[in-house]
Amino acid sequence: MNRGVSTGPWGVWKQPQRARVWGQRAVTVKEKSDRTVIAPPRCSPETRCRLPSPRRPASDPQTGKRPAGQPAAPGPLARLRLAAADLAGAWIFYSVLPAWPLGQPRFERIARFAPLIGLLLGGLQGLLWWLSAGWLPETARLALVLALGLALSGGLHSDGAMDTADGLAAGDRALEAMEDSRVGAAAVQAFAQLLLLRVAGLAALAVLPAAAVAMALVWTGGVARLAPLLAMEAYPYLRDQGTAGFHRRHWRGLGRELLPAALAAPGALAALLCSWPPAPVLALGAAALALVPVAAVPHWLGRKLGGHSGDSYGACVEWSEALGLLLMGLVARAAA
Repeated sequence: MNRGVSTGPWGVWKQPQRARVWGQRAVTVKEKSDRTVIAPPRCSPETRCRLPSPRRPASDPQTGKRPAGQPAAPGPLARLRLAAADLAGAWIFYSVLPAWPLGQPRFERIARFAPLIGLLLGGLQGLLWWLSAGWLPETARLALVLALGLALSGGLHSDGAMDTADGLAAGDRALEAMEDSRVGAAAVQAFAQLLLLRVAGLAALAVLPAAAVAMALVWTGGVARLAPLLAMEAYPYLRDQGTAGFHRRHWRGLGRELLPAALAAPGALAALLCSWPPAPVLALGAAALALVPVAAVPHWLGRKLGGHSGDSYGACVEWSEALGLLLMGLVARAAA
């Protein structure tokens, strides 16, 4: 049975494709090549994502002319509309926030906008930390911020991290274990470790002003979602019929996929540096250190599994974010 991934504020689970969430139904999209993709549950029949076949070459390699019937490349305005549609799709796919109000979402190149969604989700967590400063006990703030992070993402990446842990524990039957919707002991341990790493990181960061901790949450939430992009570029996709295969089919190269994140990064970094008085150089070092797991985790998982899947993409996000928070917290504590 084809299975999709359902997200909600109560968590993520694998489900039959006709299961309902908030009265909405997962949509099955079939391509001409007989590939099947399960769209996000909020993708209604009116806004169902249409995944075209892989692009044909823009011109004939011998003559340099466009093949007969091949449409011309879209102009700047058309590309802007497609990017806006992919951003709307990323908003829906990676969060449980209210659906994008303008335009019809598209779910082809949404991974490039995941870091922007991560900045937003981290910003909402940081806002909660900042608003609760001074009147709420630190342990309560930690618990509420972590709970909000799980709720905003619907636990989408946590589910992938747990399935990946089961796969790593299963050895040669890794893909079979990752496909199983049941949770094993390795998955429970991985989830507990991720929570504890986040708690340790936030507790260490608590020596800083509330605004600095908030910006650390924003920074790690954004850069952690760069990790799947590195995994998509460097390693093959493991499943022939996997529901996350559309990321690879619509891949345009790492440089183009990183462009939205590169445009947003300077602003986020400047805000982080301004919020860490009196040592912005220390903040720059902490921000750079948070990038280490972003590069290391996809490589480690790719070597262990022989490639990546949708589950391991989620694991890359979870481990990169948790380890990034911890490393930034250790820098803050060492300088305190």
